[in-house]
Amino acid sequence: MFGERHDLPHEFPEKEELIKKLVEENAEFARLYAAYDVLDAEILKIEQNLETVSDAYAEELKMKRVHLKDQLYQMLQENS
Repeated sequence: MFGERHDLPHEFPEKEELIKKLVEENAEFARLYAAYDVLDAEILKIEQNLETVSDAYAEELKMKRVHLKDQLYQMLQENS
């Protein structure tokens, strides 16, 4: 939704414990998770009009977030 956080535990509440475990034990997952959080926070600022950017740039950030989310979800599935 517009103007809301899309952090991974919120998006996948059933995977919250696995997310915590992978952040602690898997360096690649932790790296991607950190990058996802940074993008999510940036997008939230834009959506709340705390930062002004072009629509194209905002959409580019959203596409990057989706790509990271897909990668993280794949890793969650592989470790379930």
